[in-house]
Amino acid sequence: MYIATLLCAPAAKNLTPELAENLRNAWGGGDVQWLAPDEAAEFSLAKEPQNFWTVWADVQALGVDLILQPAEGRKKQLLLADMDSTIIQQECIDELADEAGFGALVSAITARAMNGELDFDEALKERVHLLKGLKNAVIDTVLRDRITLMPGARQLVATMRANDAYTALVSGGFTAFTGHIAKKLGFDENRANTLNIADGVLDGTVGLPILGREAKVAALNEITGRLGISAQQALAVGDGANDLGMLSLAGSGVALHAKPVVAQECNIRVNFGDLTALLFLQGYSKDEFVG
Repeated sequence: MYIATLLCAPAAKNLTPELAENLRNAWGGGDVQWLAPDEAAEFSLAKEPQNFWTVWADVQALGVDLILQPAEGRKKQLLLADMDSTIIQQECIDELADEAGFGALVSAITARAMNGELDFDEALKERVHLLKGLKNAVIDTVLRDRITLMPGARQLVATMRANDAYTALVSGGFTAFTGHIAKKLGFDENRANTLNIADGVLDGTVGLPILGREAKVAALNEITGRLGISAQQALAVGDGANDLGMLSLAGSGVALHAKPVVAQECNIRVNFGDLTALLFLQGYSKDEFVG
């Protein structure tokens, strides 16, 4: 048995009953269940439609996301989340670089690294080197003035924790940011890279080993092992090439507003919805959201 989920941007509310019913009728699905009026709906299917990706492209043109997944086990016991451009709306290193006067240069490198065009470790070292001499206090300034949560972040973490799921923030960014964001949202733990600091300024180096793609996979394996659950019981979300390992390993790997190289490798793609889409995908209705 499968579940087809339709959802859109919460502010747009452009998911119509006609679209949901027409698709359900065309595929011979079960009754449409509304998780949020005009925003998220689902119906069951006995088998995977052969024309799924053709229909997916059609509804994308209408500003609607369409996801198909097995019905069994879709409520997950672990959330493993990337931070930059996933839980928050910014790339922290780009914001630091902007303070240092290298914003455009670093942003260009970040974009290429996240799309898999550059080696992640080397690209990170190159960008951190450009931050050399930046006062440590700038981190607090960036956190206060530049960093904003992705819509739905609070509800995602709070709802999963209220339903006994474990939540981990695993970032290729920096602990100076993940620690703050994890505490703000209530993540159970956070992992990231360390910006090395000497005499109150960034020394232009990053602590080793670098937490990149393989470290995120290792985090998923270590946390599931510690919890006594399988990777199939995990939900992972990210947007960059360094997230692909954990996205492919998790039972539900969600490419959220992802780079092209990431989206094309993932069957669960959220291009219009926010982070609450990850709750709808598990079958939570909006009136069950916490936070």
